[in-house]
Parts: sequence; structure tokens; C-alpha cells
Amino acid sequence: MKPYPVNLVSVIIPVYNEEASLAELLMRTETACSQLPQPYEIILVDDGSRDRSPALLKEAALAPGSHVVAVMLNRNYGQHAAILAGFEHAQGDVVITLDADLQNPPEEIPRLARQAALGYDVVGTVRERRQDSAWRRWPSRVINWAVKRSTGVAMNDYGCMLRAYRRHIVDAMLACRERSTFIPILANSFSRHTCEINVAHAEREHGESKYSPMRLINLMFDLITCMTTTPLRLLSIAGAALASAGFLFAVLLMIMRLALGAAWAGNGMFVLFAVLFMFSGVQLLGMGLLGEYLGRTYNDVRARPRFFIESIHRAPLGNASTATPRLIAHRSALES
Repeated sequence: MKPYPVNLVSVIIPVYNEEASLAELLMRTETACSQLPQPYEIILVDDGSRDRSPALLKEAALAPGSHVVAVMLNRNYGQHAAILAGFEHAQGDVVITLDADLQNPPEEIPRLARQAALGYDVVGTVRERRQDSAWRRWPSRVINWAVKRSTGVAMNDYGCMLRAYRRHIVDAMLACRERSTFIPILANSFSRHTCEINVAHAEREHGESKYSPMRLINLMFDLITCMTTTPLRLLSIAGAALASAGFLFAVLLMIMRLALGAAWAGNGMFVLFAVLFMFSGVQLLGMGLLGEYLGRTYNDVRARPRFFIESIHRAPLGNASTATPRLIAHRSALES
């Protein structure tokens, strides 16, 4: 593993109804990035917020000498789609993603950049003493275990979005056109060298989590169907095992019926219903999984854009102190 030259660092933050925390977020992120030895840009992607977040982002981006780039999506597409929109406009050799809720400290940005400069393709983080409720922590542990088993990449916290990616990993992710994307898993599928560092985790001070129980369920289905076809194989194995068990059970029922008579099990009525419900449940589960995969295929065939950018706001080119030859060329191309 060789050291990786870093000439520009991009920080991407998806924002959705974070009006209360934006001022502190911008201040702490700017302070952390100012400690970097390289130039930097801070790309905030508004994911269809309904509060004053878009106005605050625009104001921050248009301030003289601002490092902020505000990317406005026309509606809410979800956290991972918003990050992909940020990837499309990031020009850094190292791209760092961060949540806007300040539960993960922006002060870790310089450490992530240093780790990526050592040659790691992906730098993940593990939340120490996680401050979320138990109903958020335990499903997360199950998902992390399932992801590690399915992908073979030994990372312990796929739910933490405070991560660093090298340029070629970002380019590889942008080349993928599937609609359902879970960025940490997708990045690891292209990476050779990965590592994790421990970071602090704070309680959410402003607002509430944007992940409702239904959105968490949707995220879980996205995780299952976007990373592997293993559930379909497991379903086939489970179906074969249940069919064998059902056959053996039927043979046992016939023997018991002949040996003990019909009265011992209510003339077989309740056993019949139990077997019927078991097989019906397995069939419905199988149909649901197949429907999830077919739905993903349908969305990919339609090939609709994963997001639509309504507008982009940035400081005038001449005032931006992040200007490097690469960034100047990119901005000139956008403005032309």
C-alpha cells in the first residue's frame, strides 16, 4: 500500500430539515477543514428540505470567499441519493461524507483525510458509546453482521456515514447506474484496502431523526436486495427443507393415525391447519422477496434519474480560496 497524494479534499453533507443545526454544523466543519494542509470544499446537498435550510445554504454558499457549495435537489430522494448528487460535483482526491445532525463530530475530518492519504481506499468509522436508542442499535448490529457475512469485508459499522473515499472509488460508484444504492457497501465492493477508526458519538441536540420505522424497514429491504442474491438461495434451501419436513410429517401423521386412531389429534383438523399456515407463510415470504427483486429490476429498466438537481450555488470563482487548477477547470466548465 503506497501513500496517496491529496491535493484537494471534498466534504459532502446531505441536509434535510436541519435548520436548527446548520449554523453550528457550518462553523464546526469550517473549523475542522481549516486544519487540513490541503485546499478543501464543503458540498451541502439539500434533499428537498421544507424549512429554512435551502435559504441558509444559499446564503452560506454565496458569501465572499466561501468554501461552501450548495446543491439543491427538487424534492426528497433520500440520504444516499443526496450523497451521490454530492459525489457528482466533488472534485477532491479524497471525498469525506458526514451527516448533518452533528452526532458524528466534524472534528474527525482531518484524521480521516490523513488515513486516506496513507493509501486506504475506504476509511470507515465505528461509533463509540453510541447514543441512539436500543431499537436503533440492535437492528443495526444485525444488519452489520449480515453485511459482513454477505460481502466478506470486515467492517463493523456500516450505518455510520462519517467515511472517507479515494477518488477512484467515487468514480467507480458514479459509474454504477442501479437505482437502489447503499453507499458503504457499494464502495467496499470496489476497494482493496480498507480500515476503520473509532470516533465519538453524541446525542442529537436539534430536531428528530429523519429515519422513521417505515424508512428503516425500507432501508433494510434495500440492503438485502442491493448487495446480494443470497436471500433467494436461502429461500430455495428453506423451501426444500420445509418440503422434506412436510413429507416426513405427513408420513408420521399416517402412522400415528393408523396406530392410535383419529381421536388423538382432533381428527387431524388442527394439524392440517397448522401445516397449511406454515406453507402459506413460506410462500408469501418467497413471493415478497421475489417481488422486491422484480421491483428493483423494473426501476433499473426504466432508468429514471436517481435525483434531479434544481440549482447549484457557490461563491464567485475569483473569491473562492479553495481554487486549485483542477477545481478552476471544473467550475469554468460548469459555468460555460
